[in-house]
Amino acid sequence: MLAPQTNSTSLQCLNNVEKKIIRVLELGGLVVEELANSTGPKTDVLAGYCREFMQSIKEIQMTLREEIKSACEYRPFEKCDYSSRIANEICFEKLQYVIEQLEDMKKTIDQFTDDS
Repeated sequence: MLAPQTNSTSLQCLNNVEKKIIRVLELGGLVVEELANSTGPKTDVLAGYCREFMQSIKEIQMTLREEIKSACEYRPFEKCDYSSRIANEICFEKLQYVIEQLEDMKKTIDQFTDDS
């Protein structure tokens, strides 16, 4: 199994997966060589390659599944307050505009009542 390293980063884990994939490809090549052996394939050698191949595939799948799961859980903007802050600033600007309009209306009303 790919060793879970507590201090390893996702990139290190993915690098280890890449090395495992390379090993799996090498194992595939070794199996083909063994099958093409002129004296015939050795069953115990083939079984060993196949066991290592299958174990490596399982480890790769588990590691990738965990990396994908942790990537989905990581949401860098989850606690970001940018959108709410911008919405508040827009509301503030709108309120300032309404207050200005109300003050202008009050001045107009006051001028109209003073003239009367």
